[in-house]
Amino acid sequence: MLFDTIIYGPIHSRRLGVSLGVNLMPTNHKLCSFDCVYCEIGWNTPISHPRLPSRQEVAAELERALKQLEQQPDVITFSGNGEPTMHPEFEGIIADTCALRDRYCPNAKVSVLSNSTQVVREDVFRALERCDNRIMKLDSGIDRTMRLIDRPVNESLTVGSIIERLQRFHGDFTLQTCFLRGIVPDGDGQAHIDNTTDEELTAWYKAVDVLRPKQIMIYVIDRKTPCETLEKIPREKMEEIATPLREKGYEVIVSA
Repeated sequence: MLFDTIIYGPIHSRRLGVSLGVNLMPTNHKLCSFDCVYCEIGWNTPISHPRLPSRQEVAAELERALKQLEQQPDVITFSGNGEPTMHPEFEGIIADTCALRDRYCPNAKVSVLSNSTQVVREDVFRALERCDNRIMKLDSGIDRTMRLIDRPVNESLTVGSIIERLQRFHGDFTLQTCFLRGIVPDGDGQAHIDNTTDEELTAWYKAVDVLRPKQIMIYVIDRKTPCETLEKIPREKMEEIATPLREKGYEVIVSA
């Protein structure tokens, strides 16, 4: 389900409300630093010279869309066909977006859905700090599980390094986790994953307590996934996962 335009929607997001989407990746294939088994966009497509929209193109298309909207969006959301923070002009694009938001829909929030891999770049960190909602992914507190679920392009990426990057926000972000189980590719074979087990949850809860995010979004697969052997976690289990966090005072949103 690729997005074939720079601006798409508005759509009704399970977690964000009426969302006007911004796609900074190519419009004809996915480009991401992860290759998640549950990504509704599908698998990454290897390409030698991907064409990304320019900063000027993004600003022009966003302004055009905002002028034409009959209903103001609740949020302008950077997501699309891959990891938005990979765009080399991400910082400038966020600055333009904030200015256009202030002009046309001052009550809307600027949000970024990110896999957390690019926070090591200072320009990305500065840009994310300007956003109203930094929604950052952490799908497991265990390295092997994280790699099986998220399939990072950088195979040396660890949960510890992701946590270290997210600590720079001092809790001022939303932590996002997809819970799932099933059979997934593992090298030349297959492996079973389930990030709802006691072992997995113990590690994930520990990461949450280190990061202390202002909000936590936990959700399940909702659309067709590239790995067809995945199972949706029941809502009862998701509420069970949320309960100890809520008892500690965390704000937890469950989409199931």
